[in-house]
Amino acid sequence: MTVVIVDYGSGNLRSAAKAFEKASAESKEEVQVLVSARADEIANAAHIVLPGVGSFADCLAGLDNLPGVRAALHEAVIASGRPFLGICVGMQLMATIGHENGEHFGLGWIKGEVVALSQEKLKVPHMGWNELMIRSRHPVFDGFGNGENVYFVHSYHLRCKDEREMLAETEYGTSICAVVGRDNMVGTQFHPEKSQSVGLQFISNFLAWRP
Repeated sequence: MTVVIVDYGSGNLRSAAKAFEKASAESKEEVQVLVSARADEIANAAHIVLPGVGSFADCLAGLDNLPGVRAALHEAVIASGRPFLGICVGMQLMATIGHENGEHFGLGWIKGEVVALSQEKLKVPHMGWNELMIRSRHPVFDGFGNGENVYFVHSYHLRCKDEREMLAETEYGTSICAVVGRDNMVGTQFHPEKSQSVGLQFISNFLAWRP
């Protein structure tokens, strides 16, 4: 089984790759972790991971600058139903539209908009450990209870149009979507690769997931 972490010039790829390799080593099946910007490798992946660090606009531009990658993602994720994980801005790119540095249309896989965190009471960016409160049980949460601590770094968040697609939340002045999902897709606002044992468990669950 091949897991492709999409390299589009944004994201802590080394950290993500190391976390997936560590989780893969404990998997019951042979897993190859591949960091790639090639459309053909993405199209043929068993599982796909889209990381992201930076602004919505910059990450979207980086993705669009890779020949054939948007089409390969659509073919693999939407047409073929392969398991997909978006991390941080990679999750935000799943949305209909993002409002960071102007308005920009995302992948449109999750109906909703990416908006700024309120700066009235709390520091922005939201940076640090927060509790993960599960709203809807999903295979990626196997072995999890409510209140697990995970690591966040972000200034914008996804506001889902359909709250049933918000699988988990955290509190930071208001309710923040921490995990979104539908069908064969999940996305995390937190960074599983930086969330120590909880993050590794989440990654292992994702690798074992067969939607």
